[in-house]
Amino acid sequence: MLSIIGILTTISLVFGVFVAFGGSLGVVFHGLMSEGPMIGGAAVGAYMLGNNGNVAKGGMKGMGKAFKGPKWKAQDYKDILLLLFGVLKLVRTKGMIVLEQHIENPESSTIFQQYPKILHDHFAVEFICDTLRMMTMNFDDANQVEDVMNNELDKHHHELHAFSHAIQQMGEAMPALGIVAAVLGVIKTMGSINKPVEILGEMIGGALTGTFLGVLMSYGIVGPIAAKMQQCYDQEHQFYLIIRSVLVSHLNGNAPQISVEIGRTQVPTLYQPSFKEMEELQANINFA
Repeated sequence: MLSIIGILTTISLVFGVFVAFGGSLGVVFHGLMSEGPMIGGAAVGAYMLGNNGNVAKGGMKGMGKAFKGPKWKAQDYKDILLLLFGVLKLVRTKGMIVLEQHIENPESSTIFQQYPKILHDHFAVEFICDTLRMMTMNFDDANQVEDVMNNELDKHHHELHAFSHAIQQMGEAMPALGIVAAVLGVIKTMGSINKPVEILGEMIGGALTGTFLGVLMSYGIVGPIAAKMQQCYDQEHQFYLIIRSVLVSHLNGNAPQISVEIGRTQVPTLYQPSFKEMEELQANINFA
Protein backbone atom coordinates (compact mmCIF):
# COMPACT_ATOMS: atom_id res chain seq x y z
CA MET A 1 0.00 0.00 0.00
CA LEU A 2 2.79 2.43 0.90
CA SER A 3 4.45 1.84 -2.48
CA ILE A 4 1.23 2.59 -4.35
CA ILE A 5 0.76 5.76 -2.29
CA GLY A 6 4.35 6.73 -3.11
CA ILE A 7 3.81 6.35 -6.86
CA LEU A 8 0.53 8.27 -6.77
CA THR A 9 2.15 11.02 -4.69
CA THR A 10 5.04 11.35 -7.13
CA ILE A 11 2.83 11.53 -10.21
CA SER A 12 0.18 13.80 -8.70
CA LEU A 13 2.66 16.32 -7.29
CA VAL A 14 4.83 16.45 -10.40
CA PHE A 15 1.92 17.03 -12.76
CA GLY A 16 -0.17 18.94 -10.24
CA VAL A 17 2.50 21.57 -9.62
CA PHE A 18 3.18 21.74 -13.36
CA VAL A 19 -0.48 22.55 -14.05
CA ALA A 20 -0.77 24.88 -11.05
CA PHE A 21 1.94 27.12 -12.50
CA GLY A 22 0.40 27.34 -15.95
CA GLY A 23 1.63 24.19 -17.66
CA SER A 24 -0.47 22.46 -20.31
CA LEU A 25 -0.99 18.74 -19.88
CA GLY A 26 -2.11 18.44 -23.49
CA VAL A 27 1.43 18.89 -24.81
CA VAL A 28 2.82 16.49 -22.20
CA PHE A 29 0.24 13.79 -22.88
CA HIS A 30 0.84 14.07 -26.61
CA GLY A 31 4.54 13.52 -26.00
CA LEU A 32 3.80 10.61 -23.64
CA MET A 33 1.71 8.88 -26.27
CA SER A 34 4.43 9.11 -28.90
CA GLU A 35 7.61 8.76 -26.84
CA GLY A 36 6.42 6.71 -23.87
CA PRO A 37 6.16 3.45 -25.85
CA MET A 38 9.53 4.24 -27.45
CA ILE A 39 11.27 4.55 -24.07
CA GLY A 40 9.40 1.63 -22.51
CA GLY A 41 10.03 -0.64 -25.46
CA ALA A 42 13.74 0.18 -25.58
CA ALA A 43 14.02 -0.36 -21.81
CA VAL A 44 12.35 -3.78 -21.99
CA GLY A 45 14.44 -4.76 -24.99
CA ALA A 46 17.66 -3.77 -23.23
CA TYR A 47 16.48 -5.63 -20.12
CA MET A 48 16.01 -8.84 -22.12
CA LEU A 49 19.33 -8.34 -23.90
CA GLY A 50 21.30 -7.77 -20.70
CA ASN A 51 19.92 -10.66 -18.62
CA ASN A 52 19.49 -14.40 -19.00
CA GLY A 53 16.01 -15.88 -18.91
CA ASN A 54 16.06 -16.81 -15.24
CA VAL A 55 17.16 -13.35 -14.10
CA ALA A 56 14.78 -11.56 -16.48
CA LYS A 57 11.83 -13.62 -15.24
CA GLY A 58 12.87 -13.32 -11.60
CA GLY A 59 13.27 -9.56 -11.87
CA MET A 60 9.79 -9.06 -13.32
CA LYS A 61 8.26 -11.37 -10.73
CA GLY A 62 10.25 -9.75 -7.92
CA MET A 63 8.85 -6.30 -8.69
CA GLY A 64 5.71 -7.41 -6.90
CA LYS A 65 7.67 -7.35 -3.64
CA ALA A 66 7.80 -3.56 -3.86
CA PHE A 67 4.04 -3.61 -3.37
CA LYS A 68 3.49 -6.72 -1.23
CA GLY A 69 6.51 -6.33 1.05
CA PRO A 70 8.73 -9.10 2.48
CA LYS A 71 7.43 -12.64 2.48
CA TRP A 72 7.93 -13.33 6.18
CA LYS A 73 5.66 -11.75 8.78
CA ALA A 74 5.60 -11.74 12.59
CA GLN A 75 3.89 -15.14 12.89
CA ASP A 76 6.37 -16.73 10.51
CA TYR A 77 9.30 -15.81 12.75
CA LYS A 78 7.55 -17.44 15.70
CA ASP A 79 6.83 -20.48 13.56
CA ILE A 80 10.43 -20.99 12.45
CA LEU A 81 11.64 -20.73 16.04
CA LEU A 82 9.02 -23.23 17.18
CA LEU A 83 9.79 -25.59 14.30
CA LEU A 84 13.48 -25.55 15.13
CA PHE A 85 12.72 -25.96 18.83
CA GLY A 86 10.60 -29.02 18.04
CA VAL A 87 13.36 -30.51 15.89
CA LEU A 88 16.10 -29.90 18.45
CA LYS A 89 13.94 -31.14 21.30
CA LEU A 90 13.32 -34.36 19.38
CA VAL A 91 17.04 -34.77 18.78
CA ARG A 92 17.83 -34.12 22.43
CA THR A 93 15.26 -36.59 23.77
CA LYS A 94 15.21 -39.37 21.12
CA GLY A 95 18.41 -38.99 19.14
CA MET A 96 19.32 -38.28 15.52
CA ILE A 97 17.99 -41.60 14.18
CA VAL A 98 14.39 -40.60 14.92
CA LEU A 99 14.96 -37.36 13.03
CA GLU A 100 15.72 -39.08 9.72
CA GLN A 101 12.07 -39.71 8.85
CA HIS A 102 11.37 -35.98 9.17
CA ILE A 103 14.27 -34.69 7.09
CA GLU A 104 14.08 -37.31 4.33
CA ASN A 105 10.40 -36.60 3.66
CA PRO A 106 9.49 -33.25 5.22
CA GLU A 107 6.16 -33.09 3.34
CA SER A 108 4.85 -35.93 5.51
CA SER A 109 6.66 -34.86 8.68
CA THR A 110 4.46 -34.18 11.70
CA ILE A 111 6.85 -31.36 12.57
CA PHE A 112 6.97 -29.52 9.24
CA GLN A 113 3.27 -30.01 8.57
CA GLN A 114 2.50 -27.78 11.53
CA TYR A 115 3.96 -24.84 9.60
CA PRO A 116 2.66 -24.98 6.00
CA LYS A 117 4.05 -21.60 4.91
CA ILE A 118 7.57 -22.65 5.85
CA LEU A 119 7.01 -26.09 4.34
CA HIS A 120 6.15 -24.43 1.02
CA ASP A 121 9.39 -22.44 1.02
CA HIS A 122 11.70 -24.78 -0.86
CA PHE A 123 14.94 -23.10 0.19
CA ALA A 124 14.06 -22.94 3.90
CA VAL A 125 13.11 -26.63 4.04
CA GLU A 126 16.12 -27.78 2.06
CA PHE A 127 18.42 -25.57 4.12
CA ILE A 128 17.15 -27.06 7.39
CA CYS A 129 17.05 -30.65 6.16
CA ASP A 130 20.46 -30.57 4.46
CA THR A 131 22.08 -29.21 7.62
CA LEU A 132 20.37 -31.78 9.83
CA ARG A 133 21.33 -34.49 7.36
CA MET A 134 24.98 -33.54 7.79
CA MET A 135 24.52 -33.93 11.54
CA THR A 136 23.12 -37.45 11.08
CA MET A 137 26.29 -38.32 9.16
CA ASN A 138 28.39 -37.27 12.17
CA PHE A 139 29.54 -34.12 10.41
CA ASP A 140 29.19 -32.18 13.62
CA ASP A 141 32.09 -29.74 13.62
CA ALA A 142 30.27 -26.48 14.35
CA ASN A 143 32.76 -24.30 12.47
CA GLN A 144 32.75 -26.44 9.34
CA VAL A 145 28.97 -26.73 9.30
CA GLU A 146 28.66 -22.97 9.72
CA ASP A 147 31.00 -22.43 6.76
CA VAL A 148 28.89 -24.73 4.60
CA MET A 149 25.70 -22.94 5.67
CA ASN A 150 27.24 -19.51 5.04
CA ASN A 151 28.29 -20.51 1.54
CA GLU A 152 24.78 -21.73 0.75
CA LEU A 153 23.22 -18.56 2.17
CA ASP A 154 25.61 -16.34 0.23
CA LYS A 155 24.80 -18.15 -3.01
CA HIS A 156 21.06 -17.85 -2.45
CA HIS A 157 21.26 -14.16 -1.52
CA HIS A 158 23.51 -13.39 -4.50
CA GLU A 159 21.02 -15.01 -6.88
CA LEU A 160 18.17 -12.91 -5.47
CA HIS A 161 20.29 -9.75 -5.59
CA ALA A 162 20.68 -10.32 -9.36
CA PHE A 163 16.92 -9.76 -9.76
CA SER A 164 16.86 -6.35 -8.08
CA HIS A 165 20.13 -5.39 -9.78
CA ALA A 166 18.60 -6.13 -13.19
CA ILE A 167 15.65 -3.83 -12.45
CA GLN A 168 18.01 -1.18 -11.13
CA GLN A 169 20.04 -1.30 -14.33
CA MET A 170 16.90 -0.92 -16.41
CA GLY A 171 15.95 2.14 -14.36
CA GLU A 172 19.40 3.66 -14.73
CA ALA A 173 19.15 3.31 -18.52
CA MET A 174 15.87 5.20 -18.80
CA PRO A 175 17.26 8.78 -18.69
CA ALA A 176 19.54 7.96 -21.63
CA LEU A 177 16.71 6.27 -23.49
CA GLY A 178 14.64 9.39 -22.83
CA ILE A 179 17.33 11.43 -24.52
CA VAL A 180 17.22 9.05 -27.50
CA ALA A 181 13.48 9.63 -27.78
CA ALA A 182 13.97 13.39 -27.39
CA VAL A 183 16.60 13.47 -30.14
CA LEU A 184 14.27 11.64 -32.50
CA GLY A 185 11.58 14.17 -31.61
CA VAL A 186 13.96 17.02 -32.47
CA ILE A 187 14.84 15.32 -35.76
CA LYS A 188 11.15 15.12 -36.53
CA THR A 189 10.74 18.79 -35.62
CA MET A 190 13.65 19.88 -37.82
CA GLY A 191 11.99 18.08 -40.73
CA SER A 192 8.98 20.35 -40.21
CA ILE A 193 10.92 23.60 -39.79
CA ASN A 194 8.75 25.39 -42.34
CA LYS A 195 5.60 24.96 -40.25
CA PRO A 196 4.09 27.73 -38.08
CA VAL A 197 5.73 28.61 -34.75
CA GLU A 198 2.77 27.26 -32.77
CA ILE A 199 3.13 23.80 -34.31
CA LEU A 200 6.91 23.81 -33.93
CA GLY A 201 6.60 24.78 -30.28
CA GLU A 202 4.26 21.89 -29.62
CA MET A 203 6.58 19.48 -31.43
CA ILE A 204 9.63 20.67 -29.47
CA GLY A 205 7.65 20.36 -26.23
CA GLY A 206 6.67 16.83 -27.17
CA ALA A 207 10.28 15.98 -27.94
CA LEU A 208 11.47 17.25 -24.55
CA THR A 209 8.82 15.09 -22.90
CA GLY A 210 11.01 12.10 -23.72
CA THR A 211 13.83 13.38 -21.51
CA PHE A 212 11.35 14.25 -18.78
CA LEU A 213 9.69 10.84 -18.90
CA GLY A 214 12.98 8.94 -18.84
CA VAL A 215 14.25 10.81 -15.78
CA LEU A 216 10.91 10.56 -13.94
CA MET A 217 10.56 6.83 -14.56
CA SER A 218 14.17 6.19 -13.54
CA TYR A 219 14.42 8.16 -10.31
CA GLY A 220 10.76 8.38 -9.37
CA ILE A 221 9.45 4.86 -10.02
CA VAL A 222 11.76 2.11 -11.34
CA GLY A 223 14.77 2.99 -9.17
CA PRO A 224 12.74 3.06 -5.92
CA ILE A 225 11.06 -0.23 -6.88
CA ALA A 226 14.48 -1.86 -7.29
CA ALA A 227 15.60 -0.46 -3.93
CA LYS A 228 12.45 -1.79 -2.25
CA MET A 229 13.03 -5.19 -3.82
CA GLN A 230 16.53 -5.30 -2.34
CA GLN A 231 15.21 -4.30 1.09
CA CYS A 232 12.69 -7.15 0.92
CA TYR A 233 15.35 -9.65 -0.13
CA ASP A 234 17.62 -8.51 2.70
CA GLN A 235 14.87 -8.89 5.29
CA GLU A 236 13.89 -12.30 3.96
CA HIS A 237 17.55 -13.30 4.11
CA GLN A 238 17.49 -12.57 7.85
CA PHE A 239 14.93 -15.37 8.20
CA TYR A 240 17.50 -17.87 6.94
CA LEU A 241 20.25 -16.39 9.10
CA ILE A 242 18.09 -17.20 12.12
CA ILE A 243 17.93 -20.85 11.03
CA ARG A 244 21.72 -20.90 10.73
CA SER A 245 22.26 -19.39 14.17
CA VAL A 246 19.89 -21.79 15.92
CA LEU A 247 21.39 -24.90 14.32
CA VAL A 248 24.99 -23.78 14.90
CA SER A 249 24.15 -23.06 18.53
CA HIS A 250 22.82 -26.60 18.83
CA LEU A 251 26.06 -27.98 17.39
CA ASN A 252 27.95 -26.03 20.03
CA GLY A 253 26.13 -28.08 22.67
CA ASN A 254 23.47 -25.62 23.81
CA ALA A 255 20.04 -26.73 24.96
CA PRO A 256 17.10 -26.21 22.54
CA GLN A 257 15.77 -23.34 24.66
CA ILE A 258 19.13 -21.53 24.51
CA SER A 259 19.54 -22.10 20.78
CA VAL A 260 16.07 -20.76 20.06
CA GLU A 261 16.69 -17.75 22.28
CA ILE A 262 19.80 -16.96 20.25
CA GLY A 263 17.64 -17.08 17.13
CA ARG A 264 14.93 -14.92 18.73
CA THR A 265 17.40 -12.09 19.32
CA GLN A 266 18.07 -11.95 15.55
CA VAL A 267 14.42 -11.51 14.55
CA PRO A 268 13.85 -8.02 13.08
CA THR A 269 12.75 -5.66 15.84
CA LEU A 270 9.38 -5.02 14.21
CA TYR A 271 8.50 -8.73 14.38
CA GLN A 272 10.49 -9.90 17.39
CA PRO A 273 8.47 -11.90 19.94
CA SER A 274 9.24 -11.45 23.60
CA PHE A 275 11.16 -14.00 25.65
CA LYS A 276 8.06 -14.74 27.73
CA GLU A 277 5.90 -15.23 24.64
CA MET A 278 8.30 -17.75 23.15
CA GLU A 279 8.62 -19.53 26.48
CA GLU A 280 4.85 -19.99 26.65
CA LEU A 281 4.68 -21.22 23.06
CA GLN A 282 7.51 -23.67 23.59
CA ALA A 283 5.73 -25.16 26.59
CA ASN A 284 3.00 -26.43 24.26
CA ILE A 285 5.36 -28.10 21.79
CA ASN A 286 4.94 -31.88 21.79
CA PHE A 287 5.84 -33.51 18.49
CA ALA A 288 5.90 -37.26 18.16
